[in-house]
Amino acid sequence: MLEDVRTAAGNNAEWCDIVCGSHGLAGRTDADAWSVPHRSPQWYPDAVTLRPRVDAEGLLARIDAGPGASVKDSFADLDLSGYGFRVLFDAQWIHRPPSAPPVDPPLTPVTTPDDLASWAAAHGGGELFRPALLADPRVRVLARHDDRGVLTGGAVLSGDGPYGVSNLFTRTDDSRDIWRAVCATLPHAPLVGYETTADLTPALSAGFTTTGPLRIWLHDQGPALRPLLRARTAMLDGIGTDPAITGEPPEERAAQLPQ
Repeated sequence: MLEDVRTAAGNNAEWCDIVCGSHGLAGRTDADAWSVPHRSPQWYPDAVTLRPRVDAEGLLARIDAGPGASVKDSFADLDLSGYGFRVLFDAQWIHRPPSAPPVDPPLTPVTTPDDLASWAAAHGGGELFRPALLADPRVRVLARHDDRGVLTGGAVLSGDGPYGVSNLFTRTDDSRDIWRAVCATLPHAPLVGYETTADLTPALSAGFTTTGPLRIWLHDQGPALRPLLRARTAMLDGIGTDPAITGEPPEERAAQLPQ
């Protein structure tokens, strides 16, 4: 299980680094963690731990650790409460081994900047998703369209095996079909990701299993940031589903949410 968590955390850190790089932010990766020295883009953490029992002070020294900072504690073993952070939420890493493809049709690749802009608008991320992502061979932006050609959902796959599932969203009431379509897109490759407890069921129904806990810490010192806590929970999956796209009020999407 520990090795599965290391693998998922490493994949997630790589995706965070790709997104930050597309915004001109250079990340740093070593045996302890991935981190970025300046505030990460909307919905992304400032650090992701890559092994258990990382030194908290050393980790926070690598980032802008003021209000608004967030840390993905990949092994749920840090205590950042003494540094102005509080637990935003707990979640579970998930894994799906290579399996027989489901009968569902796969998702279709997004290949042009215009299509990416439409995908990002449906997702809710807007300018977060830049055309540089399409040129990165590690990234697959994927979409589902209905019979009329209307975009009804999508996801991102990142890495070169295992592949990380992130930014999964649906415009319907149930994300199960998108999870199954993700599995149909790369049926013979291992898939990893993470979900909060409330959002685990669709992933588990598609053949994923949980491999270990993680925890998201947020520095929200000061009353001005505290109302953003619920908003941050909407998309923190960096790797995961976006409840904001499936029914949360628009104002709940205003905060920066670690992916």
